[in-house]
Amino acid sequence: MGWSLKLGQFAGIRVQVHFTFLLFLAWIVISGLVAGKGPQVVLADATFLLALFGCVVLHEFGHALTARRYGILTKDITLLPIGGVARLERMPDDPRQELWVALAGPAVNVVIAIGLWTWLAVSRGGFHLAAIDVANASFVERLLIVNISLVVFNMLPAFPMDGGRVVRALLATRMDYLRATQIAANLGQGMALLFGLLGFLYNPMLIFIALFVWIGATQEASMVLMKSALSGIPVSAAMMTNFETVTPQDSLDHVSHLILSGAQQDFPVLDQREVVGVITRSDLLKALARKDVLSVNEIMLRDFPIAHASDMLETALQRLQASPCPAMPVVQTGSLVGLLTAENLGEFLIIENARHQRPA
Repeated sequence: MGWSLKLGQFAGIRVQVHFTFLLFLAWIVISGLVAGKGPQVVLADATFLLALFGCVVLHEFGHALTARRYGILTKDITLLPIGGVARLERMPDDPRQELWVALAGPAVNVVIAIGLWTWLAVSRGGFHLAAIDVANASFVERLLIVNISLVVFNMLPAFPMDGGRVVRALLATRMDYLRATQIAANLGQGMALLFGLLGFLYNPMLIFIALFVWIGATQEASMVLMKSALSGIPVSAAMMTNFETVTPQDSLDHVSHLILSGAQQDFPVLDQREVVGVITRSDLLKALARKDVLSVNEIMLRDFPIAHASDMLETALQRLQASPCPAMPVVQTGSLVGLLTAENLGEFLIIENARHQRPA
């Protein structure tokens, strides 16, 4: 995710913080000082916020590590002002696996809440949640309340929250996956409208949550619809067959000329008919700003996905989405025969949809 600062790598997963979260933290500190709070109170508020988001990170690791058990890797975990996002390479195809992955995050917060409650009970010789005075709660009590709230909030039946995925997984055990997604997405959009209404009446923050839920539900439904539409179709049906290639020795000016003379943005790199790399438009633009880069060989991507012409589009799309490379060379009997990008996949779907709407 752009505009993010890496915090570290844990269990092989990159953890990063988006700059908007840093702005949010700065706003908490500055608004506290402006309101006349003492430095110690402001520091305590900032520390609590960091502890809260520490729990959020652990929540996301619950998803990521459970997904790893099913062979699904996590690209990264990013902290945002509205929470955390674990970018899985893909969601499990098995509804039961998706159910466990979705439940793993809230389960982490349940464990944290139990641990905090036990600490309070042992240290005080007994403890009841009803005894918490929210206005004067201690650090540990507030953190306990937050973890309980995270469980309740995330289990609301609305995409992209965990509860929405649980609903979809349960429905998918009894009906078609696409139909289950549409029902869960519609439920999520209904929840978003409710959040929006409550936001206008009571708390404007709910409006931002409503937008987040609405967009997430729409994107999830669109992604599954695309996956369903591509099912059973070979890569050869959608790949670009009219495209340019370059060699490792070609100059950057040559690649620039190819971009200006056509619509192609990314180019396979061939060395004696073997695909050895891909040069992208974004990497080219970065290199053109430097004077020490002269040839394709210096900036081409060497780690890129490859598809076979007989592969199914559904699986090829998954590999393409999991890779930082925006273009996938397509080979047949060892020779380059096509190029697959998200853009030409989109065009393929538009054309197929138009054909299906044509009267018989």
